[in-house]
Amino acid sequence: MRIGFIGGGNMASSIIGGLVASGFAADQIWASDPNTEGLAKLREVAAVHIGSDNHALISAVDIVILAVKPQIMKIVANDIAASVQDQQPLIITIAAGVTSSSLDGWLGGNTAIVRCMPNTPALVRSGATGLFANDKVSATQREQAEQILQAVGLALWVDSEAQLDAVTALSGSGPAYFFLVMEAMQAKGVDLGLSQEVANQLTLQTALGAAQMAITSDVDAAELRRRVTSPKGTTERAINILQAGGLEALFGQALDGARLRAEELALELDGE
Repeated sequence: MRIGFIGGGNMASSIIGGLVASGFAADQIWASDPNTEGLAKLREVAAVHIGSDNHALISAVDIVILAVKPQIMKIVANDIAASVQDQQPLIITIAAGVTSSSLDGWLGGNTAIVRCMPNTPALVRSGATGLFANDKVSATQREQAEQILQAVGLALWVDSEAQLDAVTALSGSGPAYFFLVMEAMQAKGVDLGLSQEVANQLTLQTALGAAQMAITSDVDAAELRRRVTSPKGTTERAINILQAGGLEALFGQALDGARLRAEELALELDGE
């Protein structure tokens, strides 16, 4: 499996680092980017092949990962279309909002495409990624795509491409929701008399511990919450205040808004 990255930014760097850490040979990885500084940083991650010629990269690999910004995806895809049609690699795109049908059209058609929605914790190999394959992707190519994204965390397939908008709302944007909660808890900890350092560390460790408990437990989050909420205790009072303030409904509205915006962005990019 020879893998090429078009675009050498943070996500490409993260996936390359994860692949090499999981035992993948660096000399089986290519990366192309006009930014020589970015390529130099990739070489610090692993001794991959680097260059600025996208066409040469495509001729050398079996899988091409398009790690460029959504706004320039059409330009990049149109430029490499002839090489893609000639070599017929598997195309994996991590660009938000660019549908597989649009990308297929820009690449000349009849292209095997896996569209992914990773999130930023992939940068520390704790990501959550949703994947969707079009009907040109073989079973072997599905396995390869899953293996690549598992190098930076959890990778799960969805049944329809439309579900990637839900993935975007839930896990793609999700880290920011938790960061906001952490921010509020840290600020209130200081307000209650703790030092900034103590408030920060207690909040972060509590978030990590809660997530680890949820991941390793044999019960769901609702049951875990009930188990730590003693009747007439401090936790129960806090939970009651949060629920009375409409926290659950507000989260629902927030995710609906994020999903709707994902749909809007896809329409905007399709029209470019």
